[in-house]
Order: sequence, then structure tokens, then C-alpha cells
Amino acid sequence: MSAHTILAGETTPRIDTPEGIAWHLDALTAMVPALVPMRDMAGVVLPRVNPRHFAGMAKVVCGQQLSVQSAAAIWSRFESLPGALLPESYLALSEDLVRGTGFSRSKFLTLRAVAEAELAGELDFAEVDGMPAEAAIARLVALRGIGPWTAEVYLLFCAGHPDIFPAGDLALLKAAHLGLGLDARPSIKEMIGLAQEWSPHRSVAALLFWRYFAAHKQREASLL
Repeated sequence: MSAHTILAGETTPRIDTPEGIAWHLDALTAMVPALVPMRDMAGVVLPRVNPRHFAGMAKVVCGQQLSVQSAAAIWSRFESLPGALLPESYLALSEDLVRGTGFSRSKFLTLRAVAEAELAGELDFAEVDGMPAEAAIARLVALRGIGPWTAEVYLLFCAGHPDIFPAGDLALLKAAHLGLGLDARPSIKEMIGLAQEWSPHRSVAALLFWRYFAAHKQREASLL
């Protein structure tokens, strides 16, 4: 799908291509000129695209409360299980087999709840992916084991949703403190309020802030 293809009910492109990200960055910095210096320091902001629908949610659940390295190792073992990435065949896998890859029991049960909801017609990922941000998050957190972070990360990195900002992410809070020249690191509630002003471009704002924070740390390291 082209980044400039407008999905049903949407007025802006998804952020799953460099062109889509550039489109949103241009619109965002035109709307909020204070973000221009952050964009200059961040450099090129690229998409981070993961599988969509059940497979994508499985990858996000896998990464809950884990380091990037640990999550990658567990995911490599999990995705190699026959049928692990489809809801109907996932339900046929035993708990011992899934947990043998490194999944906890709670993660095993979370994915069962997601698979059962999808097969029962209670969860339509294609529909959720196209919902406005708050409605999509609300639909996903209604599922067992899916909290706001999991819902937001799925929508941002799997669905390419253009208007998601995971305000509880520590790196984003630190980036806002540094890049916006705030007196202190914002609270999650304060960050949510700030990010609302960047709608409908909140996803690319999050990508920009993560990239800015990484560039800032690299610059500090080079000065030591």
C-alpha cells in the first residue's frame, strides 16, 4: 500500500513508509515550529514496521516488560513454532510448547484471548486498525492482558496508525524535557496533554522524539 493511499475514514497517510513519515513530519513541524530544531538534530526518521493483525499483536505481547535483546530471542523461538502466527492454529498449541519459547503463562493466556476473540468475530483487526486512536485503544484494552502500552505499540508499529503517542514511555518523556526546553520531565498526564496538540500527527511525533533522544545520547557520548 502506498503511504499516500488514504484508508477508509482517514484523512492522512499511514506511517509505514519513509514517504508517509516525511508527509507527517512536514505537516507537524509546520503546525508546531518549536519541533523544527528537534527534527534537525534527529536526522532521518524511518518507519518501524512489524507484522499486522494477530502476528503483530503476538510480537508486541512477546515484548511486554522485556529488554529488546530478550524479546528478540524469545520471538525468534516463538515464530518458528508451526502455526504460531495464526489465531486458529495458535489455539492448537499446548501451553508447555509456547512457554518453552520463553513466554510467561500470562502472555500465553493473553494471546489465547486475542485468538479466541478474533475467531469469534468479536475482534476485527482490520476494523480496529482504521479506528480513531482513542477508540482503537479502548477496543484493544478490553481484551485480557492488553494494556494501554501494548495497544499503543501495536497500533503504532504494526498498524502504522498515524495518530498514536505512547505517553508513558520514559524515553519520550525525557525527549520532551530536553527537546522542548521544559523545566522538568513532564508527567504522563502532562505528556498526554502536550501530545493532543499534535494530533493528527502524534505517531510521527513519537518517532521523532525517540530518534531525537537517541541522537542526543550519541552526542553526549561523543563529548566524553
